[in-house]
Amino acid sequence: MKKPYSIRIFLPGGDPDGLRTIEKSNWSGVGIVIPRALIAEAKQRRELARTGVYVLFGPAEESGLPRVYVGEGDPIRPRLEQHSAKKDFWTTCIAFSSKDDNLNKAHVQYIESKLVELADEAKRCVLDNGNEPNLPSLSEADAADAEGFIEEMLLCFPLLGLSVFATPTVKNSNVPILHASAKGVQARGSETVEGFVVYSGSGARGEETDSCPQYLRQLRAALLSNKVLIPAGMNFTFTQDYVFNSPSTAAGVVRGGAANGRTGWADAAGRTLKELQDSRP
Repeated sequence: MKKPYSIRIFLPGGDPDGLRTIEKSNWSGVGIVIPRALIAEAKQRRELARTGVYVLFGPAEESGLPRVYVGEGDPIRPRLEQHSAKKDFWTTCIAFSSKDDNLNKAHVQYIESKLVELADEAKRCVLDNGNEPNLPSLSEADAADAEGFIEEMLLCFPLLGLSVFATPTVKNSNVPILHASAKGVQARGSETVEGFVVYSGSGARGEETDSCPQYLRQLRAALLSNKVLIPAGMNFTFTQDYVFNSPSTAAGVVRGGAANGRTGWADAAGRTLKELQDSRP
């Protein structure tokens, strides 16, 4: 059962687009969001002088998905200095460490490995990590501490604009199943707070329309590359539940062209998503 919690975001420079620190209620962890343009200023922050884990992200030019790199540092600062000089893609860094310095090198290696694994499973980004880091050997107690730290981080990431580690958990009786069709394919999905989820086994049209927007072409290519979509005859099939930012993007991927998701998805009675939304009290 989800529990309420609070997150405090502090702007040390008074600029909402500048550095931001993150603290969560009843947690010893602390995070910092660093725009790349402010990396020199951030080097002086004590959050980067500790052992911790960080995520670099920015646009992937070849797809509609963000490009992400997960790393760890003991401390973090030297690793970010290296990435500032050698990695071009990233525009933002989110780093997490512990205010009471109770994370050690093995902890952050464990956290790094688990985050890469989660991102690989969710397939909502292009991973810049060349290989999945090895999971270090930890005692049962240390592994539990690291897992607890990960759980808290995952509650913070979506509020900071990064949802690449989350897989949808939406199949329940309270979520209406909606349907969309294209030439020769049928798809099933649901509107959720996470986005619009298309379910595993759904079809997607193999051929794209002449007017298909470039972002949809790139996104479909990325989904094929990471095997969210696989060939099924002349069309494609979803291999897992996959969450999209909007019902229109989901419908566009299914149809291979621009689509209005509010009218393109409908329930078994024929009521469109728009009608269902408009009928809510």
